[in-house]
Amino acid sequence: MSRQIPPLSRERSRIRLISGRIREQRKRVEAPLRRGVLLVPATITSLGLLAGFYSIVCSINGHFELAALMITVAFFCDGLDGRVARASRTQSQFGVEYDSLSDVVAFGAAPAILAYTWALRPVGSLGVAVSGLFIVCAALRLARFNVQTGTVDKRRFVGLPVPGAAVMVAGSALAYSYFEFESPRTLCAVMAPLTLALGGLMISRVPYPSFKGMAIRRRAQLELIPVVIVVAAFLFAMPQLTAFLLATAYVLSGPALMAHGERMAVKTPVVRPVAAERANDAPATAGASAQSGESAARSTRPMSEDPGAR
Repeated sequence: MSRQIPPLSRERSRIRLISGRIREQRKRVEAPLRRGVLLVPATITSLGLLAGFYSIVCSINGHFELAALMITVAFFCDGLDGRVARASRTQSQFGVEYDSLSDVVAFGAAPAILAYTWALRPVGSLGVAVSGLFIVCAALRLARFNVQTGTVDKRRFVGLPVPGAAVMVAGSALAYSYFEFESPRTLCAVMAPLTLALGGLMISRVPYPSFKGMAIRRRAQLELIPVVIVVAAFLFAMPQLTAFLLATAYVLSGPALMAHGERMAVKTPVVRPVAAERANDAPATAGASAQSGESAARSTRPMSEDPGAR
């Protein structure tokens, strides 16, 4: 005699089957949408990278004001891509690494080439060395930031952020164009130590304010309205001078915080050993097979357990 399935069990099985099909169909629909959302922060990062590249082209062609403007555009793209990724919950390690590579070009190479072609060319090799040092410090600052992510206070940056140093160089070029100065010697005498100082601040441990974790309360929003209006009015009336003043204020905010007693205690070392060596990298002895087996067994143990490991 065949056993009949109760009507309730059949209904539950039918509901499970329908739910499984709905979940499968939802995954098919959401997967392309999620991939599209993931492309948005990468696209913004790519725009910032292209802005940095175009800044280099403009500097080579002698269009210094446009080159400085492109660095400013890259600065806004750099601030926008991270916020879009956090808002859409599409943060990824690929995005972090791609953003750092983009910053090397947009905020390392572009401002260094701008500083050399615009101000440091008269001093020849010394100008090349100063500009090259700026790029090296920018790359070191970005590498240290990637290593120390999550180990420092989110309200503070360790050292001057690379976009801040780049905007300072761009703001100086915009202010020079705004006041229509025509003094190459004075410009070179000012920009050479300024470029060196910016490079030193980037690799230093001077604390700088970070606006990523800033929570604006409702009461603070009303107080900030007049400040935002005034800054917007100055940006509209005198964008070149205002950009220079804002960049200068941020660069000086780090030494001001240090003068008030703030220090950055970093728990993660910048340079630390990588994983243990592979087993096949251990030197094999050409002697007896017992010695070779012992060497292979010793090389497969963790580094902390191997008395001969360094």
